[in-house]
Amino acid sequence: MLSRTAPRLDTSTLPARPLSLAALAAGLALALVMAGCGKKVDHAEADAAASVEETANVIAMPAAAEPAYQAEPPVNTERYAKIEANPIHRVAEQPVSTFSIDVDTGSYANVRRMLAAGELPPKDAVRVEELVNYFDYGYPRPDSKDTPFKVSTELAPAPWNARHVLMQIGIQGYDVDKQALPPANLVLLIDTSGSMDEPDKLPLLKRAFAQLATQLRAKDRVSIVAYAGSAGLVLAPTAGDRGGEILDALERLQAGGSTNGGEGIQLAYATARQAFIEGGINRVLLATDGDFNVGVSDQSALETLVADQRKSGIALSTLGFGTGNYNDAMAEQLADIGNGNHAYIDSALEAQKVLIEELGSTLMTIAGDVKVQVEFNPAVVAEYRLIGYENRVLKREDFNNDRVDAGEIGAGHDVTALYELALVGSGGESVDPLRYGKDSQAGEAKPAADGASAQGKSDELALLRLRYKRPGENDSRLIETPMLRRGIAAEPSERMRFAAAVAGFGDLLRGGTYVEQNFGWDGVIGLARSARGDDRNGYRGEFLQLAQTARSLQAKGGATKGAAVAEE
Repeated sequence: MLSRTAPRLDTSTLPARPLSLAALAAGLALALVMAGCGKKVDHAEADAAASVEETANVIAMPAAAEPAYQAEPPVNTERYAKIEANPIHRVAEQPVSTFSIDVDTGSYANVRRMLAAGELPPKDAVRVEELVNYFDYGYPRPDSKDTPFKVSTELAPAPWNARHVLMQIGIQGYDVDKQALPPANLVLLIDTSGSMDEPDKLPLLKRAFAQLATQLRAKDRVSIVAYAGSAGLVLAPTAGDRGGEILDALERLQAGGSTNGGEGIQLAYATARQAFIEGGINRVLLATDGDFNVGVSDQSALETLVADQRKSGIALSTLGFGTGNYNDAMAEQLADIGNGNHAYIDSALEAQKVLIEELGSTLMTIAGDVKVQVEFNPAVVAEYRLIGYENRVLKREDFNNDRVDAGEIGAGHDVTALYELALVGSGGESVDPLRYGKDSQAGEAKPAADGASAQGKSDELALLRLRYKRPGENDSRLIETPMLRRGIAAEPSERMRFAAAVAGFGDLLRGGTYVEQNFGWDGVIGLARSARGDDRNGYRGEFLQLAQTARSLQAKGGATKGAAVAEE
């Protein structure tokens, strides 16, 4: 956990108060004169702007004098989009589930930061799918690049409820060697406002992008745009092998002023268009704490701006930094709309993971507008619940509408989705059937889409459909995979056990609505320990430590990260 020091006092940015330091000093000095102390104080305007040290000397008084103003502790204004967990659906009433894939991982690193500081995260900071997708599950890769990803599925008893079945969907994209990546045109859009003057913000940001600079090649182009009260071009498009110039430009950055993020984004897109590479990677990397407070600061206006620009072939990814005023809601949403991905950088090690180890998946898109649709068979499945993806749920008709935006998969990316099912007759149902509905009589099934009865497909649990677009194409392609009841394994595999442990971890942080009480933290920790596997990077071991920390904090009634704002 990075240490956090108090920011330098800038009296020009202090909020208005009933009595300023300068006014207090003048008033006290006047009192001295009236009391006959003979101390002369110059009340000129220049003295009002004297240093804090000089002002303190003037204010120094006997014990009977009024004490100097004491700064209030910083208020936490972190912002998170409000999340309502997906409900349990009766298949007879709503047999189809549709959502956009999500490869973001920002929620996991942000939750890790809070737990490491001894604080439980606010529940809206916990996006379960981002926790699950932080980890690599070793799915098999596609046989060729003709289809950019391979789909894997697994069915097994849910670890926290033996009467339920866990369904895991894994999507693994093909990988590309770093040196084989197409030429990249990258614009580093860097927040240099006063709020970034913290060790875990601009200094960490500089180190993160310095790591990225070591990966650039002569055929790549990098530009730097900085924004505070106004935006400016710090580094014009420069060849990637001119590392010294890039590092010098980064080192010159200093924090100060208010945050005109909208102007910065506009300049970044203009710079990206100037250096646009046909057939290459064209991407803006926005690094910020998200505290936009002047210019185009309304989130809906920013979203419109980014949505308009993505049509030009320039993607936007976001990297979140810092604590106290981090606007997660905005950073995550802008990346979704900008056909990019969102990560949170809480350390130099996380920067290495995102910008070096996963460089291909961070920069190169291999499939766009990827949508998942599952149609459950009401003759076999009574209920289902999609775990996570609350802000990625789509309407049923959106699946076939190629104009509806969805998520992207980068080179080497893998995506995991989990459903929890209750089978017909299992005794694990949570919702009563409708008295007057089509499922009011046991065993009654709806007609299948092809005219045959669902009962006639009694071995099929569900039909899995995926739609995706190849880069540069406007028409989507369809993949269909039936999932069979006889595919339910007696025990979950190592990859499913670990994914389930992470999903359980997220549910418990959000209040433990769906994980059974007799499973709890001990169940999560035991499950993760049994599925630690090779763990060559140590990520799963770190997760175990986080789960143990969370258990301890909840047992002690640990405070939640305070006063964070939930965005509607």
